[in-house]
Amino acid sequence: MTAHPLGLARAALRLRGWLKAAAAMAACMAGVAFAQAVADPASELAPITQRWLNDALTRVPSSGAPLRMEVVVGELDPRLRLAPCARVEPYLPPGAKLWGRTRLGLRCVQGATNWNVFLPVTVKAFGPAWVLVGNVAPGTPLAAGDAIESEVDWAAESAPVVASPDLWVGQLASRQLVAGQALRQSMLRAPRLFQAGAQVKVVARGPGYAVSAAGQALTAAGAGETARVRMDNGRVVSGLVSENGTVEIAL
Repeated sequence: MTAHPLGLARAALRLRGWLKAAAAMAACMAGVAFAQAVADPASELAPITQRWLNDALTRVPSSGAPLRMEVVVGELDPRLRLAPCARVEPYLPPGAKLWGRTRLGLRCVQGATNWNVFLPVTVKAFGPAWVLVGNVAPGTPLAAGDAIESEVDWAAESAPVVASPDLWVGQLASRQLVAGQALRQSMLRAPRLFQAGAQVKVVARGPGYAVSAAGQALTAAGAGETARVRMDNGRVVSGLVSENGTVEIAL
């Protein structure tokens, strides 16, 4: 129930076509034909779509179903008066991602007056996810019947979708959850294996050896979370909590 790289690659090709149309829009506003504005659209847009593909693949581990992509291209401010330009270059502004609501930069790189504008773009990625059937109070463990499978826009929020029941059944709601919401990583936290003040086992591991000692937890934590522990000598250390509640420190 996660996106397949082949499906994303095909979506990247479609995205390139949509971005090409966006660049054409700016070129038309500059009073030139698109063929004149961008000599080689494929080479101009390839880096942008490759960045999108790389970003998408980090969000959705490969498995089965491809995502169904949709791109909504907004409009430039109609009050803009762009000077004629022989070459319009599309680019992604620093920090921007082609995921959800974003923007595409368009700049004139060959004209009497160079200009730079931003075009609003919304990238949607529809795929299977688990949607809550009712409200869930903070700290409540989620059961299998709390959500049903449905198609949602994965890109509607920045937090990754939790697409497998194995990853959310038994997890706790990190905040008030509302019916109709798609389950995402930011909505969940692992059950607490110990509270602040509890005595915990700390294991420090190095190449070929492991040393264990007891300490007092300074923070509550669950499996996979980072916990701070005060050792008997007063030193405070941080480590990753294992499934059995041991705090593991890599040396």
